[in-house]
Amino acid sequence: MSAVMITRKPTRKWEKLPGKNTFCCDGRVMMARQKGVFYLTLFLIVGTCSLFFSFECPYLAVHLSPAIPVFAVLLFIFVMAMLLRTSFSDPGVLPRALPEEANFIEMEIEAANGNVLAGQRPPPRIKNVQINNQIVKLKYCYTCKIFRPPRASHCSICDNCVDRFDHHCPWVGNCVGKRNYRYFYLFTLSLSLLTIYIFAFNIVHVVLRSVDSGFVNTLKETPGTYPFTWAVGPLPEDMKTNELLINPSCCK
Repeated sequence: MSAVMITRKPTRKWEKLPGKNTFCCDGRVMMARQKGVFYLTLFLIVGTCSLFFSFECPYLAVHLSPAIPVFAVLLFIFVMAMLLRTSFSDPGVLPRALPEEANFIEMEIEAANGNVLAGQRPPPRIKNVQINNQIVKLKYCYTCKIFRPPRASHCSICDNCVDRFDHHCPWVGNCVGKRNYRYFYLFTLSLSLLTIYIFAFNIVHVVLRSVDSGFVNTLKETPGTYPFTWAVGPLPEDMKTNELLINPSCCK
């Protein structure tokens, strides 16, 4: 009788991650559980561009240049690529301490606080390390049981410590940190350019078409793009990073 070999699928690290995230595609896609605003972002961008391609682009391609819709399509693809890259990427989640590591850290902290008298409040859990001849204070995370590196912070929505944490952006459905910050910045920059591009050629389309059909008839023939453009316009303004809010010259 031949022995039957039973092989178990190994457990991946993302399957045991205790944070509040959802994963797809065997852990390659990582997002927060609250994704409602992200779907709204997709709807506004795709809806606005679809109306622009359907109503404005055919007229502008014939009367001005066929390069107008071509550039709009390329810019739209780049915006969507940066949005999905930002939304589906690991922002820089720091692994939590294993039980053995957490116990060792607790023993170190208790040994450092051994002189604290009973009834007194223990000092804050801070660890001093030297980086480039500078003393840096590392704060302790009570949830992840680790001393966070500089500029790392704990996201209360995703329940993870994120390296170089900037903020949690509901518009992209993910945290913005070390590993996806550049994609987020390119997304906001390209989305601003796409919004200005569509809005500018909406005005050009109205002016050119009003010469033949009149202003009122032009609005009746292409009614959909304008409210969508006004809806997408504030998105880049709402998605500013904390670095830009604190120090606008940091990216110059």
